[in-house]
Amino acid sequence: MLKAFAILALTGSAGLVSADVLETSAGPASITSMVDGLDTPWAIGVLPDGSFLVTEREGQLLFVTDGQAKPVKGAPKVAAKGQGGLLDVTVARNFAQTREIFLTFAKPQRGGAGTAVAVARLSENGNRLTNLRVIFEANPGGSTGRHFGSRVVEAADGTLFVTIGDRGDRPLAQDRSNHMGTVIRINRDGTVPADNPFIGQSEIRPEIWSFGHRNPQGAGLDARGRLWVSEHGARGGDEVNLVQPGLNYGWPVISYGVHYSGEKIGEGSAKEGMEQPQHYWDPSIAPSGLMVYSGKLWPEWEGDVFVGSLKFDYISRLEGAPLREVEKITGPETERVRDIVEAPDGAIWFISVGQGEVYRMAR
Repeated sequence: MLKAFAILALTGSAGLVSADVLETSAGPASITSMVDGLDTPWAIGVLPDGSFLVTEREGQLLFVTDGQAKPVKGAPKVAAKGQGGLLDVTVARNFAQTREIFLTFAKPQRGGAGTAVAVARLSENGNRLTNLRVIFEANPGGSTGRHFGSRVVEAADGTLFVTIGDRGDRPLAQDRSNHMGTVIRINRDGTVPADNPFIGQSEIRPEIWSFGHRNPQGAGLDARGRLWVSEHGARGGDEVNLVQPGLNYGWPVISYGVHYSGEKIGEGSAKEGMEQPQHYWDPSIAPSGLMVYSGKLWPEWEGDVFVGSLKFDYISRLEGAPLREVEKITGPETERVRDIVEAPDGAIWFISVGQGEVYRMAR
């Protein structure tokens, strides 16, 4: 099904286009609904044959082929509370050989829930997960339903980056004796890579790759294998960060936002030893999924960063150094964009929570 779509560039030009064509800065693109009727969808994973998986936060994993969605048995038990539930899904790089997928979710724990990562094998018909095993679980410490992260990205070497929020307890993001407010890096079996930055340092969790994050809900790799994340600020101060090993990204000591009460956050917007964002938004756009585009279908967009906005209902395209927002892709289909990914053929897929649909954008 093809639907109308509009685009608003920063020049201020805007217009509704025909039902099957989207006018973008790179020329016309088609927009196709791949599945609808979803209940709070959170993430998509496109399989090599064009079928795909989609998570629903309440705990359902769906396999979709030819526009038909069917539940996948064997998904992990989740704590569907607040922002928690069944969250990210990532298709393993060697899926054609292993049929493995990675899931992140809010795992029930004593006194609350914590961000966890599981790996499982998808059956040939897509109906079931087998050999499900939890390979990482954040240390207990979060009783709220807030700020789980929670993206999982597989690097070229097979290691996994996982984003974890501060769980609404701000000081924990500077306390490396726990996993809150961090990006962690683990092997595919859950062990800790020997070259992680804090290996052998007492009182620091060895899985930690970076820290000082608030609630990173978007993550993706660029062509050089570098990790980019988008994360929610408080009132203002949403960020895109280029994540480097061992570095401190400042929360809650520095921020370009303020508390919801209007009070100042921490010590200001900069401090020695703490990283500056590559880009920040004020007012907040509530950024979620993030993807760095390869240029396969749109060479003009090679290396550009795409981020979904939950608050203002658009897809942000950012480019350059310094990174800046150069285009807003917006229309009825972009209502609360939760996830955005690049499919193997170079098409851009995204989730509209507001519409309860997954869309495919292609040239």
